[in-house]
Amino acid sequence: MAQLNLTIMVIFLSIFSCLARKEPSLAHHNSQTIQNKTQTQTQTQTQTRTKTMEYIESSCQGTRYPDLCIRSLASFAKYSSINGPDHLAHIALSVSLVKALQTRGYLLKIVKEIEEINNGSQPGYVYLTMQDCEKQISDSVDQLSQAIKELRRVNKGMIIDDKMLWHISNVETWVSTALTDASYCVQSFPGHRMSKRTATIKVKAQNVAEVTSNGLALFHRYAAKYRAAAAARAAKKLP
Repeated sequence: MAQLNLTIMVIFLSIFSCLARKEPSLAHHNSQTIQNKTQTQTQTQTQTRTKTMEYIESSCQGTRYPDLCIRSLASFAKYSSINGPDHLAHIALSVSLVKALQTRGYLLKIVKEIEEINNGSQPGYVYLTMQDCEKQISDSVDQLSQAIKELRRVNKGMIIDDKMLWHISNVETWVSTALTDASYCVQSFPGHRMSKRTATIKVKAQNVAEVTSNGLALFHRYAAKYRAAAAARAAKKLP
């Protein structure tokens, strides 16, 4: 019995020794596989970001504020690719909407603070100007929201007809109006001698106007292919 127990112990130790020698090798193999997979994924992501940034930079050269255009869209290149001019136009208009919402929120806060300070007294010129500016930026928010909804209808369309061109025209009208309203807000604060708060409002409104201008330019480029196709179709129908 003692001899049998000794034999079993020797066998067990031998098996354990073999496993102990194999496990590091297997662990090393798995570690190397995971490392290679991670490196491949990283390289793919880097290539995607590079291509996306090149596309953004190329597209933004046709805008009025190319540097701002690149900066405002670059953050998207970190997380995903941009699938063509329709996707780029949608992102650009979304950036404009976010900037408009942020500026409206800031203006509402300032207007409320002034109201509390005045405590029912006759509002001054600065307050009235800021209140009017807030209304203009709020209109920009509404118009950009409508434009983005309409752009989705354009993207869903497969047939280039008068209805499609009508949707395109609606987007352009709403974005142009949003740009006009934001620009009006900027022009409400003429001169260079302004308080820090007023200067901040003007800068924020100017930013809304500029990113909206860029968004409109990118949409024009996207819409151009539809108009060209519609013109070619109309030309074929001529006798």
